[in-house]
Amino acid sequence: MDKQDGRAAGEPGDVRCDDDPWYDDDPWCDAHADRWGGLDNGATGERCAPDLVRTPAPVPEPRPATHDEVYLAVQRSGAFQEVRRRYRRFVVPATALFLAWYLAYVIAATAAPGLMAHRVAGALNVAMLAGLGQFATTFLLTWAYARHARLCRDSAALDIRWETQELTGRNAR
Repeated sequence: MDKQDGRAAGEPGDVRCDDDPWYDDDPWCDAHADRWGGLDNGATGERCAPDLVRTPAPVPEPRPATHDEVYLAVQRSGAFQEVRRRYRRFVVPATALFLAWYLAYVIAATAAPGLMAHRVAGALNVAMLAGLGQFATTFLLTWAYARHARLCRDSAALDIRWETQELTGRNAR
C-alpha cells in the first residue's frame, strides 16, 4: 500500500503498524495509546499490538557538574575575580605598610638604642611607646580589614557562595 507521499510500506517513515513488528520508523504507534492497552495508529486508524510496541528509551538527565567543575567555573568567573581584586587591593598595601612599620621598630631598637631609650614621660620611653604603637596598629589594621571586607567584599562573596551552594547542593560527594 502506497501512502500519499509516495513511500511504500516498509520504507522508513511508513505509518503502518500491522506490517512492521518493530515499528522502528512509526512515530504514531508510540504516541497514541488507547484505554484498552493497545495503541491506536492516528494516521490510519489501525491498532498496534501492545506486546510489539517499543517503549521509548528514557531520556538521560543532564549530568550534574561535579564539585571540582563548579569550583573551577566559579574561580574563572568575573564576580570571583572582582572579589579577589578588591581583597588584594587592600591586603597587599596594608601588609607592606605594617611590615615596614614593624621592621622600622626592630631596626631602630637595634641600630639606635640611645633614641629608643629617650624618656618621653616618667618611665615611658620611645621604645615603650613604639611597642605599644605596634599593638595599636595591629588592632587598627584588624578593624580596617573587617570594615573593608564588610563594605567591599562580603555581599559579592555571599552571592558567589549561594550560587556555588545551589550548583553543588544537588551533588553528593
